[in-house]
Amino acid sequence: MEYWEKIVAPYVAKAPMYLENLVVALVILFVGRLIAIGLKNLAIKVMRRSHVDETLIGFGSSLGYFGFLALVIVAAINKLGVETTSFVAILGAAGLAIGLALQGSLSNFAAGALMIMFKPIKVGNFIEGAGVAGEVLEISIFTTVLKTADGKKVIIPNSKISGDNIINYSALGTRRVELNIGIPYDSDIKVAKDLILAVLKADSRVRPWVQSTDFGPVTLDMNERIKIELEKNGISIPFPQREVRVVYESPK
Repeated sequence: MEYWEKIVAPYVAKAPMYLENLVVALVILFVGRLIAIGLKNLAIKVMRRSHVDETLIGFGSSLGYFGFLALVIVAAINKLGVETTSFVAILGAAGLAIGLALQGSLSNFAAGALMIMFKPIKVGNFIEGAGVAGEVLEISIFTTVLKTADGKKVIIPNSKISGDNIINYSALGTRRVELNIGIPYDSDIKVAKDLILAVLKADSRVRPWVQSTDFGPVTLDMNERIKIELEKNGISIPFPQREVRVVYESPK
């Protein structure tokens, strides 16, 4: 009887209050989850209207959803009478430890988010960055995928791409083709120049500049056609060579 009065009876007396707190905590969880879903959908709509990249939309909306849901869970636990100060401190310490462990990944995430938002490069661009040149196949939150000219797939962490100089060969639409044509010293320069200009004028792709997509083909085609046209007219393109002259002085 004494055990009942001292230990069990107080809890029995408080049972209605515990039940009420439990119901309120469940309501907080239910309503809080609905609010989190609504806020996530609203954020998705706003970002899509602002033309934010879909990758960033998915990641950002999910991050906000789970962050708000964590606050709802803490509020529900607090309603049950559990002290949440130490709980929040443990979560903060765990978050700090995880952040330090994933420092490199977080750096790549931040760089990827900035690249997706400000778009210094786009899928399909031919770029040079982090010591690699190639066509951009994919820009994700953590990495950028390039395809090199010889068909290799290169996956580069975003922090390396954004932390280095980026040369975007496709961004401006047109590029200048530079051709270095050598002829022998005894050839007629005017004849060679006229032949080269005739080859250039005959190609509809050639203007003062060419489309970026035509840069490679035009460079190869012009070199080949100019060589053929010069050889037809008896002008060869000499190999690089060095002439050495030895002068003997007669002994005095």
